[in-house]
Amino acid sequence: MGSFADPSAAPATWIWRDGALVPWREATVHVTSVGHASVAAVFEGIKAYRAVDGDRLLVFRLDDHLDRLYESARLCRIVIPFSPDELRTAVLETLRANGYRDDTYVRPWAFPRGLVREQMVPAGVECEVVIDTWPFTSHLFRERACRAGVSTWTRPGDSQLPARVKAFSNYHNGRLAVMEARVNGHDWPVLLNDRGQVSEGAGACVALVRRGTVVTPSLTSALLAGITRSTALDLLRDLGVPVEEREVDRTELALADEVFFVGTGWEVLPVGTIDGLVVGDGGTGPVTARLERAYADTVRGVLPARPGWLTEVPR
Repeated sequence: MGSFADPSAAPATWIWRDGALVPWREATVHVTSVGHASVAAVFEGIKAYRAVDGDRLLVFRLDDHLDRLYESARLCRIVIPFSPDELRTAVLETLRANGYRDDTYVRPWAFPRGLVREQMVPAGVECEVVIDTWPFTSHLFRERACRAGVSTWTRPGDSQLPARVKAFSNYHNGRLAVMEARVNGHDWPVLLNDRGQVSEGAGACVALVRRGTVVTPSLTSALLAGITRSTALDLLRDLGVPVEEREVDRTELALADEVFFVGTGWEVLPVGTIDGLVVGDGGTGPVTARLERAYADTVRGVLPARPGWLTEVPR
């Protein structure tokens, strides 16, 4: 099982860059500006889904994603020279200008402006901001239980490289774990934290089901405060499924009735094996299936969403 990005997707017509829409092919920076600037760069991954009742495009939890973008910038001590309202308008403007009516991935990101020669980007630098977009194919309702393995790579602790920062540099930890997982015959890794307890996947949160209760690592377990994680927990409670957020031991994964990943890119991804041990019947478990249905119905406008969860892209 490979990436959830679609490598065949054509580039957008327009990209938003520092306050204006510019042709995608003209949105360039000099190659020497890329290196050190990326160390402090922060981003968000947002999805817009086609509604089931027509060709409306619904952006999911746009304001929550933008709030987290600014939190990441604050922790990295870089300055985004636009307000959240300005970026919110820019996201919708970019989607409208590109004429998207089907499922679309949106990535706003900020990186230090200009030619950055200093390895340790100083605090307070102003950033260039870009919003790019591309089509994606949803994997919801595809029987795709993945093979997961516990990685020898661990998630850094909050005092080392805070996981609550959604920065490009943080993803190298997950990249190393993914490569190790593939060498060992798995699709995706599960990472432990520095205390040897379950943290998250490489770009997604993880949860297990044991005797009808969903258990997921607490936010103090060196994981990103996932917006899809938060969504899943709300939906499970709506379904009447008991939920626990706490520290999770590695052995609990091996004894679980179900295991699944949740994330913006991953959506709801069931786990069929953990370190070669079959989880449940090796497919999508009943609780995971109920969550998957509720999630799909929420992002596509079938179920009433909470205030602020769905933002329709204007014509």
